[in-house]
Parts: sequence; C-alpha cells; structure tokens
Amino acid sequence: MDHAAGHPRIVIVDYGAGNLRSVARALAAAGAQPIISSAPADLESADGIVLPGVGAAAAAMHGLARHGLIGPLRTAIAAGRPFLGICLGLQVLMSWSDEGGGVPCLGIVPGRVRRLPAGLTIPHMGWNQVHQIAPHWIFQDIPDNANFYFVHSYVVVPEEDRIVLATTDYGGPFVSAVGSQNIVATQFHPEKSGTIGLRLYRNFVRRVTETRASAMAAVGE
Repeated sequence: MDHAAGHPRIVIVDYGAGNLRSVARALAAAGAQPIISSAPADLESADGIVLPGVGAAAAAMHGLARHGLIGPLRTAIAAGRPFLGICLGLQVLMSWSDEGGGVPCLGIVPGRVRRLPAGLTIPHMGWNQVHQIAPHWIFQDIPDNANFYFVHSYVVVPEEDRIVLATTDYGGPFVSAVGSQNIVATQFHPEKSGTIGLRLYRNFVRRVTETRASAMAAVGE
C-alpha cells in the first residue's frame, strides 16, 4: 500500500510471541499498512504501534529486551504515538506480573497482573461480553456488551480506576480494556473476534490517521 496515499504505517512488534499474521491481516483490512518488525528503528518511524502477544510475561519481557525494544517502546509511547496492546501486550504494560513467580514489566501503566481466581477453568477461553464502562474512541460503533474472543489465564489490576474502559465477567468482573491518552489495550483478541473485532481495528487505524495528520499539520507539511 502507498503510505503517502493515506494508509498509516502501523508497526506490529515482533518479539517472538506469535499471532502476528492474523493481526497484520486485520490491520490491512482496516486500511493500514502493517509492518511486522523487531527493529527498534521501525518504532521511531511508525505512525502507530501494535503490541500483540500470547504466552508468558517473562518470555515476553525477555524477547523485548533481546531485540532492544524496551527503550524504544517507552520512548514512542511517551512521544504520543498511538499504541494498541492486545492480550499479553496489555499485561506487559503493567509494573509487575505475578506469572511464573513474578517478573517486572514495562511499567508504562501502574498496576499488577494477577492470575484468575482459583476454581475457574483456566485459561479463560472463548467468547465473552465486554461491558463498556467509559466512552472511548476505540469502541466507536461497537455496541455495549458485544462479544469478543478471549484466551488468557491472568488479568490486569491497574492502580487507577479512571483508565479502565471495559470489564468482563468470569468468576467475577475483570478489566478487559484500558485507555489513557494515546494508549489503548485489550485483554481480548480483536483479530479473532470477527466483524466486531475488525471494527475495533478500524477505530484504531482511524485514530492513527488523525494523529498523523495533526502532526504533519503542526510542522507545516
């Protein structure tokens, strides 16, 4: 796709966590130019960033460190680059994960990652409703209580309630989406969620496009 023609360049961060091709297909269908990359330099030139992931937090943090991505990720987010975290990509935003005996994470969003309560079937896998508790552009044209697809054993517990955008019930409510400034992240997998998931990706691509246009106008390009 032609970047200059209006297709935003969105980098899908490849740190060895898999599930990248389905994310790329969804972003392309939503009107973006997806680029799967583990190169820090690509984060610097990206219009938007997607951090997907399945697996364990410790392995994810090791993969990010091995590719030299931790600093560039923090820098890009601090610079206001639109960011979408998916599943493990949400969890590693937190300060700490209890998974695997405990591991420090990116610390971009203050909070902790905890295992789902005992007595439940683990992982939580399949379709479940997402209850929107705060208006946000990521849910534009998506009805409240829409079903999205989940696969996870751990959940995030942010320190600040104000960033919680949605919750889902599984043995009680857990946080299924957060948002703060240029950051949005979901516990569910929109790329596995059919038409409603594609709508969420379109909302993210629209936001990336608008952000890029504003930045170009500010520098007179």
